Amino acid sequence: MRQGRRKIRLFIVQCSLFCVFLFGVACAQDSAKVDTLKQQIMQAKSKEDSYAAFEEIADLYFDANKYNEFVSFLDSLGKEKKELEPLADYFTALCRYYQLKYLEEVQNWDEYFAQGNTYRDQIVASAQKVLDATAPGDAPHLYARLILWKFHKDQQDAFSDEALENLMRAAAEYAQGTADIMPVKAAADELSAYAEKGKSRELYKIYVNRVLSSDIRAEDLKNTAADFYEQGNSELAQLVYDAYLERISKDCPKGKLIPILTDIARKFSSPEAKAGDPLYAEKIFQRIEEAGGKETFEQELIYLRAKNLEKAKLYAQAKDAYIGLTRRFTDSPHADEANFKTGIIYTYILRDAKNGKDYFEKLARQEAVTPQVISALYQLGLLKQWEADNSGAGDYYQRLIDKAKGGYQQIVALAQERLKEINAAKPLDYNLQSLLDAGLKEENAGLDMTKLDLKSSPPVPKKNKEVEITSVAYTAESGCTQVQIQYLWSGDLGAAQPASTQPSFSTRYDEPGTYIVGLIAVSPSGIIDRGLAIIDVQ
Repeated sequence: MRQGRRKIRLFIVQCSLFCVFLFGVACAQDSAKVDTLKQQIMQAKSKEDSYAAFEEIADLYFDANKYNEFVSFLDSLGKEKKELEPLADYFTALCRYYQLKYLEEVQNWDEYFAQGNTYRDQIVASAQKVLDATAPGDAPHLYARLILWKFHKDQQDAFSDEALENLMRAAAEYAQGTADIMPVKAAADELSAYAEKGKSRELYKIYVNRVLSSDIRAEDLKNTAADFYEQGNSELAQLVYDAYLERISKDCPKGKLIPILTDIARKFSSPEAKAGDPLYAEKIFQRIEEAGGKETFEQELIYLRAKNLEKAKLYAQAKDAYIGLTRRFTDSPHADEANFKTGIIYTYILRDAKNGKDYFEKLARQEAVTPQVISALYQLGLLKQWEADNSGAGDYYQRLIDKAKGGYQQIVALAQERLKEINAAKPLDYNLQSLLDAGLKEENAGLDMTKLDLKSSPPVPKKNKEVEITSVAYTAESGCTQVQIQYLWSGDLGAAQPASTQPSFSTRYDEPGTYIVGLIAVSPSGIIDRGLAIIDVQ
């Protein structure tokens, strides 16, 4: 036992010595790298070269959390070469800024409270020395404005707004007289990270305009657009992608152009897109069609385009795309969804119940049971009940229950509610009746779904997970009086029973499938509009 403990202690000592050795090697390597970079700085012929070397040295010190050592190094460097003082002062401010962040992160409160005010004073004093020694056209001047704004923003002090105005002014002045526009983008990135979306957009536009007017390579344009996309900046991503496509489309062969267009269309039409825009995605889909014709679209791309058109609320075009999918690929795994959505769009959006029923019937005749087959039977029963054909409605509802065989409980429960109404000679549920009247009666053709916006989130929810359904009604101005709106929810409401006072609610669906939520918004002066949400649950 004692011998075993000796071996363990010996192993620990050996490991510790090895770690010390590795640490010593790493320190020696870093020291050599600093010496090399220092020589580059001393011999640099431009401010840009100096700044790049300063950044590399800063990373070495920051990675090792050697903030005080870095400040000492900067102080000695500024004394050796007077013209380096503005850069040394800027990195001193930056160093103390990061040092305070680090002390907060590791909760080193002894140093934080003992030296914090000294470090803060150094941030302001060093940044001000940079401003005094440089002109607005110099990068350190802009960077100093940026660090001052971040510092005051973090402190939430009275100087924050003024610092932001100074930063914006410095960025605009800098952009007028320099070839290197990257500092403006760096400022825009920081503003975006602090949720200053309006201000960041101003600077991004300056950056993009300069980029587009330069002789930047097409590949760099593509990368810039992708960066904006990843940041969630859809507007600027589109702007740069358009410039990129204009640059390459003249000489790029069709075989290479179409995959590029397809990749962009997928980005902007994806339900999980960071900077999704279904209208822009459709614009790219149109370019694919122009470049290669409709035969260019494979099954999954047709399906993606159809869903994108649906998301863009270009319902007539979405319907045509779904029909095209099922005609070209008769055995498509998306056929049931496509047929069901075609029936929904015809019936409830285009006011064409006759054509809509044809697609519901196509599903109802299938032997295989899918969520869309069950939902189609419910829709057929609902339409019959609205037409006062209770016998026909009852047949559809009973077929639904028989086909479900104990599954699809939420839809089965709706069918059972409708059967209770029929058996008790009661009228159709008032909210459902209102939705069908608004969507199918000719006198209600003016209710065109433009004054009521209905959305669900997340875009593609999973079964038994929470789904948030929200509505926004656009009403005429009513002076100082708030308009009281009644919300008549109906359709596949899942596990929820929202009250007429709720403009939004949360729900869950217990089976994958396509669910339809309807809404009629009513003000004291009458119906505002009707709305429909099509929810795909995985």
